[in-house]
Amino acid sequence: MSWFERVRGFVTRVWPFARWPILIGIGFAVGFVLPYMLVLDHRVKTRVSEIDFTQPTRVYARPQLLEAGVPMNRATLQLELQTAGYTEAAHAAQVPGTYSADGDKFTIASRGYMDPVGGELPRRVRVSLGSGRIQSVLDLTSGKPLRKTHLDPARIATMYGAQQEERIIVQLDELPPLLVQGVQAVEDRDFKNNHGIDLSSIARAAWADLRAGHVVQGGSTITQQLVRNLFLDRNQTLIRKFNEALLSILLDAHYSKGEILAAYCNEVFMGQQGGQAVHGFAAAGWYYFGRPVQTLRPQEIALLVGMVRGPSYYDPRRNPERALARRNVALDAFHATGLLNDAQWNAAKASPLDVTANPQLVVDRFPAFMDVVRGQLKQDFTDQQLRSGGLKVYTTLDPAAQTYSEQALDESLHSLGKRGNGLQGAVVVVDPANGDVLAMVGGRQSDRHGFNRAYDARRPVGSSLKPFYYLMALSNPSRWNVASLLDDSPIAMKLPNGKLWTPENDDHQSHGEVPMVEALAKSYNLASVRLGLQLGVNRVAAFLRSFGLKDVEANPSLLLGAVDMSPFQLAQLYEFIADDGHALPLLTLRGVLDAKGHVIKQYAVKPGKGQYQQAVGLVRWMMQQVTQYGTAAAIGDSSLASLHVAGKTGTSDHQRDSWFSGFTGDRLAVAWMGHDDNQPTHLWGSTGALRVWMKLFEKLPTAPLTTSPGDGIQYAWIDPSTGQGSLPECDGARQYPFVDGYAPAVQNHCYLQRLENFFGGGNDAAVQPAASHQPRPQ
Repeated sequence: MSWFERVRGFVTRVWPFARWPILIGIGFAVGFVLPYMLVLDHRVKTRVSEIDFTQPTRVYARPQLLEAGVPMNRATLQLELQTAGYTEAAHAAQVPGTYSADGDKFTIASRGYMDPVGGELPRRVRVSLGSGRIQSVLDLTSGKPLRKTHLDPARIATMYGAQQEERIIVQLDELPPLLVQGVQAVEDRDFKNNHGIDLSSIARAAWADLRAGHVVQGGSTITQQLVRNLFLDRNQTLIRKFNEALLSILLDAHYSKGEILAAYCNEVFMGQQGGQAVHGFAAAGWYYFGRPVQTLRPQEIALLVGMVRGPSYYDPRRNPERALARRNVALDAFHATGLLNDAQWNAAKASPLDVTANPQLVVDRFPAFMDVVRGQLKQDFTDQQLRSGGLKVYTTLDPAAQTYSEQALDESLHSLGKRGNGLQGAVVVVDPANGDVLAMVGGRQSDRHGFNRAYDARRPVGSSLKPFYYLMALSNPSRWNVASLLDDSPIAMKLPNGKLWTPENDDHQSHGEVPMVEALAKSYNLASVRLGLQLGVNRVAAFLRSFGLKDVEANPSLLLGAVDMSPFQLAQLYEFIADDGHALPLLTLRGVLDAKGHVIKQYAVKPGKGQYQQAVGLVRWMMQQVTQYGTAAAIGDSSLASLHVAGKTGTSDHQRDSWFSGFTGDRLAVAWMGHDDNQPTHLWGSTGALRVWMKLFEKLPTAPLTTSPGDGIQYAWIDPSTGQGSLPECDGARQYPFVDGYAPAVQNHCYLQRLENFFGGGNDAAVQPAASHQPRPQ
């Protein structure tokens, strides 16, 4: 009997018993498995196509400029580097994202970046510091001096979607070849040949599981691991394994090996920080090493590849010994498959882990500043774009200015002892040249979300308002100048409501006739009110409204600061004086890139022609006298005297609010202190907010303010007691600035004094440079 006849006989005998199970099996396959596979097939197509839309929006500070002459000190440069995630190298920095310091010389290996105005390529530079500024910048590759370069900006916030996933989408050819080949060598050496599942690996894993009595070994291909990440939970059940196998086969059927591997490299789970899950090798490069995956060395690539098996178990920050052993296993696989030669393998295994101490995964580093940024972004982008569009947002924040502002407020509040209990504060720092907001502190707990006092609190500004109507007066040089005598005598004024208004000076005294500069420097209320009344309260109110201020009531108390503003608004106001009469809006954003690096929004303003520039220059000069002998004389008596600061204190009624606004050559800062319940602080502007400002600028590098009032200004000798021109040798004569052509004519020839000096042998050239000035609280 032939073989065929024997088989047919066997089938004939068995068929009556086997036909129903076979038919049921075919029916099950047609009625359940086929539809089920169609459902799974739809899931595969849909889910994989969605991977590109799961990137969060990342927010960055502004890049730090490195250029000869830029104000800088060692502590600040180191702070900028650390905030940007740079790590200090043991020797001269070579690897991107590292730096080394030798005294005041820094070697920096930058990472490069792209932003709305261009960006920078990675480079190695040497930055030399001295005398509070950058002395030189040298390109170490070419050996030539650089005019300027920038550090890549620090990441300060992330806007996540509902899944809270940290991911950076990259194409397969953007990843290091060693990583692409290495992950196959460690996880699935037959990846290019299998069809989504590897039966031999599954058999080995099943045998190990049976012997152990529970799941102890995986036999998963790269495709199966991707399926688990995209579609399945982590439960080890037969049903899940069945689904995994079907989905893997379908995935392999629909997509090329390159597409599957790219999706895997972007989706693989690599760690967790709080509520944020890190997915993909590109995101993991930043999370563990603080730099792009393209710049990673073999030992670093091996660590990431090795961690795929268990990111929490092999976490190099929590379990370094375990992570090191696992990394070396991956390196052995690289060597065994010919990806590394003997020298590379030995060098990599001898290297330390070199992970950064702090993860480069920032959710919300500076809440007050980010409140304003989010508000602006929501005007231009949808919530969906911000949460999952992969945008890159570039802001104006200066990490050093922000850190120093937080420290200054915290230290000042603590220094007040019991008086500081329950006291709040806020700080805003601005670059007056362009209106960029460099720092914003919204309260004493600056790292927490809550009421943003820097932006949202509206409080009376007190004498902070005085420079602006003094400016109005000085814009009419034929009538007013800095030497004009103002009447500081008592005032009793009947208001429209019938009440009698009797303002007072803070020392409860009147001072007769005083020069305008002294009235501002010592913040005399009576003299200021009389000046404002002569100008017209309605005109003063209209001038303030021209800056965009609302709810400015035209009543006499406006002249003593009875208008509510936030520190942000007051900074906007003072920016006009600090920038020579240019009214620039304050900006927190520089621009936005989409997920592909294209510029989709830029935020910038072009300054127009300055207004009232001579008057602004004279007010700035008078505000410098405030810090020399006036209510902020503490600055002139300190190490900050060389900055020639222009500033003004402010105190609201019953000392409920303490203000100080001041600027140097390149920085403007407004500080406020007060109670949320509006209770008295028992602080003047000079004893509260001024402390914050001074502590800030004791650390913040900045350029001194020029002492020149500007073009179109001349100096002349004046007798301060009369406001008239004087010969320089007359007693009490002082030099004041005036608009060209408007200096008072010399009236005081001091003939009697010169005769007395001649016959008495006195020095007729002796000039008293300044009158006696006693600072007063304000």
